[in-house]
Amino acid sequence: MLNPNDNIPERGPTMPKKPSGFTLAIFLVITVLLITYIFRWESTPVRTITYSDFLIFLGQSHIESVTIFDDNTIEFLLKTPAENGIFRFKTHLPFTPDSAFISELESKGIKITGSPARVSPFSILINMLPWLFVFGIIFMMFRNMQGAGMRNFHFGKSKAKRYQDEGKKVSFSDVAGQKDAKYELEEVVEFLKSPQKFTKMGARIPKGVLLVGMPGTGKTLMARSVAGEAGVAFFHMSGSDFVEMFVGVGASRVRDLFDQGRKSAPCIIFIDELDAVGRTRGAGYGGGHDEREQTLNQLLVEMDGFDSKDGVIILAATNRPDVLDPALLRPGRFDRQVIVAMPDIKERQAILEIHAAKIPLDEGVDLSRVARMSPGMSGADIANLVNEAALFAARKDRGEVLMSDFEEARDKVLMGVARKTLVVSDKERRMTAVHEAGHALLHYYLENSDPLHKVTIIPHGRALGMAMSLPKEDRYSRSKGWLEDFIAILYGGWIAEKLFYDETTTGTKNDIKQATELARNMVCEWGMAEELGPVAYGQEDEPIFLGKEIARHKDYSEDTAKRIDKAIKEILDNARDNAAKILESHKDNLEKLADALIERETLIDEEVRQIIGLPLKEEA
Repeated sequence: MLNPNDNIPERGPTMPKKPSGFTLAIFLVITVLLITYIFRWESTPVRTITYSDFLIFLGQSHIESVTIFDDNTIEFLLKTPAENGIFRFKTHLPFTPDSAFISELESKGIKITGSPARVSPFSILINMLPWLFVFGIIFMMFRNMQGAGMRNFHFGKSKAKRYQDEGKKVSFSDVAGQKDAKYELEEVVEFLKSPQKFTKMGARIPKGVLLVGMPGTGKTLMARSVAGEAGVAFFHMSGSDFVEMFVGVGASRVRDLFDQGRKSAPCIIFIDELDAVGRTRGAGYGGGHDEREQTLNQLLVEMDGFDSKDGVIILAATNRPDVLDPALLRPGRFDRQVIVAMPDIKERQAILEIHAAKIPLDEGVDLSRVARMSPGMSGADIANLVNEAALFAARKDRGEVLMSDFEEARDKVLMGVARKTLVVSDKERRMTAVHEAGHALLHYYLENSDPLHKVTIIPHGRALGMAMSLPKEDRYSRSKGWLEDFIAILYGGWIAEKLFYDETTTGTKNDIKQATELARNMVCEWGMAEELGPVAYGQEDEPIFLGKEIARHKDYSEDTAKRIDKAIKEILDNARDNAAKILESHKDNLEKLADALIERETLIDEEVRQIIGLPLKEEA
């Protein structure tokens, strides 16, 4: 699969707006004028002196002119500069100027002028600060109220992200495997490229295509690859983005999303996690007409009124198609379902090659073997596996990723981080080795079991050890013989503990639980009990929010329940007895294997075969 972290430029209402250049220019002009005014006001230096110094200048006839202010302050200009080079001085008179003072100045030939008291720009600014603060608060409150009012109008706007045509495009060649899904979607691409090819024949392209698959299989990437192949705009929105706490917002966003699609046609509208908004209506007690149902109703109306000639295709993805409202799946809406399946072994290898091309690999790395030892992994799981392997190599300061790094990464992904620092007593370590040896040994003596891959007593996650098998090939169904042998292997640890210690530990909890669930499914769901026949017993649990069954109903009699319990116990007893016979007859090999595990901690298939004296298997 494609790396989901590929960056594609996006545009639209989600991008932050740049500040207005005009507003910034006005602010700078006002600032410059204010600074110029202040410096111009203070351009001529004025020295403040005492009244006694003023009388000295007056007696020496050095004063040329005097300006008297109404606050009893005088400012005078000297005929020649003082020693410090200053012409202008000012002082405060200790009395109110009278006619005698004026006459004395006139007798000295001094020019006299009057003026109101001068106020400094700084004092004006300080006096205005409280008012400026009040007006600033009022202005901010007004702006916030205005912004909130404008945001109220944007509640109903779609949050869809539009991906531009520029940048790296995602195409079908970037998605490994999924040939069947690609075949279905190629028709959608062809319609977007040349719709007249279909319309002239009177054909109608499906309005909606629903991508169905397990998490991590690449549904979203598949939708983006359709847009990349067709070269059209791609609107992406999650189903949860429609629903808000405000009534009517979801329906408004649906309308806005489809309006954007019509204006940008041809385009693709992709709704991820459709089950978040498209669940069956009438769910829960009372079946109220809530906000989610209004949003779903609007979505149904928009799709029903959507003309295929508009050149707009609706794609959606979900991993829960069983919970969707039937009205969404009828012809004319999502009338085509494309299964995005889990990759098989060849597809896993192709996915590995795509992701492994980005990291340096050692020559000994066999990607086909990595693909074989990762059954059941999705494309996202494989991407994570490759990344974890690269991290392991980086931690060890190596320049290349080895096969052992992939082994460690696989164990970490499946079971958790190896807890090598966990302190385990010798007795408990010995019991764990015996337990895991019991699981491992049965793989070689049961006809239908999968080959053992490795067995270890290194704790991973919550498990103190594990025995891992790998199937020879991918399987999509299991036979009765395989299930019976697998249950026997699950009991291998329990039986080994009984053989050596005549008691069992709590480490058998998960094994017993898994064996019991398999036996119950064999009887109640898969019809593998001869005495009960191919009949399904009991209904599956249905969560209340699906609007279906609130509780599980027991649709069989008490007598049938006893027969079911008897059949389940019989399957478990037979598997346990079969495992006990094998381990008792090979108790010496069981002890050898446990001793080797204590010494080496981890054993692979070839090492186990050498210990118990079996020939090495031939590579396929």
